[in-house]
Parts: sequence; structure tokens; C-alpha cells
Amino acid sequence: MMESVKTPFPECIKALCDNIKLDPFFKDFYQWSRKNNVPVIVLSSGMTPIIRSLLVHLVGPEASEIEIISNEVADKQGKSREEEDGWELKFHDDSGFGHDKSLSIRPYAKHFAERPDEPRPSMLYAGDGVSDLSAARETDLLFAKKGHDLVTFCEREGIPFTVFEDWSSILETSKAILLEELAASGAAEAQQHTQSVETVK
Repeated sequence: MMESVKTPFPECIKALCDNIKLDPFFKDFYQWSRKNNVPVIVLSSGMTPIIRSLLVHLVGPEASEIEIISNEVADKQGKSREEEDGWELKFHDDSGFGHDKSLSIRPYAKHFAERPDEPRPSMLYAGDGVSDLSAARETDLLFAKKGHDLVTFCEREGIPFTVFEDWSSILETSKAILLEELAASGAAEAQQHTQSVETVK
């Protein structure tokens, strides 16, 4: 399908930036996440340069800091992406959608599994389509967009999920989870301090 697209890559980016709209609450979510040091990672079956351009265009220059794990774009041999039929898609892996998102999530879970003394943050994932199916079982809290394929899949497979219509509800849930984690962390530190004082006595 992508082979039929001959338009120079910069023109593709411009057309998408001119026509795609972003959930307005995502910008609020991202601003909150930056202020509270909550990492945001975009896992996508799209193309990194397009996603990066869209985020910067729709969210602002600060969106250039967002980590993106996705498919890439390369110049065709002897050509440039700046010219007609000059670029091609480079898949992230050999899976059906070019990017098995579960394989991108597992290293984070493994990192904390190997470091039991390190506080493990909750992993939240939001998705809507069939390319999100592999990631559905890999996260602590799954948000599935109302009316889309991911909801149907999770219902069929018995995978717990929370329906969302826009990022406002994800933002509020994230705020609540962060407060809980900070409270738990504070309680653990207080307990450690008490034990340390008792040892000194």
C-alpha cells in the first residue's frame, strides 16, 4: 500500500500537519506530565518523522522531547526523500504491523523486575486499534478508546481495560495514580527513617 505513495516526503508531512487534528486534552496531559516528571513514550505503527512533526505542530516545540518508538523512513537507493518516489518505509521489526508494541514495553517491566528495591511506577497505555492488541496484556492500566477495535478485542479476550473518549479522563486518572504513588513512597521513606532511628538507639 505504501508503495503507491510517490509524493515527496516533506509534502506528505505538510499535508498531514494541515489536515490532522489532535485530541485537545492531549496537550494538557503532556504539559502536566512534563511538570510532574512523568515519562511519556509514543509507541506507534506509523513513521517517526511524521509523528514527530505532527506532535511539534499540534502540541508545541516541547513535544520534540517525547520519545517515539515507531517505524522509520529511509531514502531509496540513489534517491532522496525530497523527490518524487524517493523514500521507503523501514519497519521497526518483522511483526505483522511492522512494530510489535509488546516488545517495546517488556524491557521497562524487565528493568524493574530485576531491581526490586527500585520503586516501580505504574505503566499506563492508551490505544484504539488492532496494532495495539499485542500491548494490551503488557501494561498495568489499559485505556481503550470508545467505539474502536481495541475495546472489542479486550471484551472478547477478557482483558481488563478502561474506556476513554478523550485524554481528559486519562489525565485525571494519571493525576490520581501519581498522588497515590507519591503518598506510598512518602510512607515508605518515613518507615525507613523510623527504622534507621531505632537502629541508632
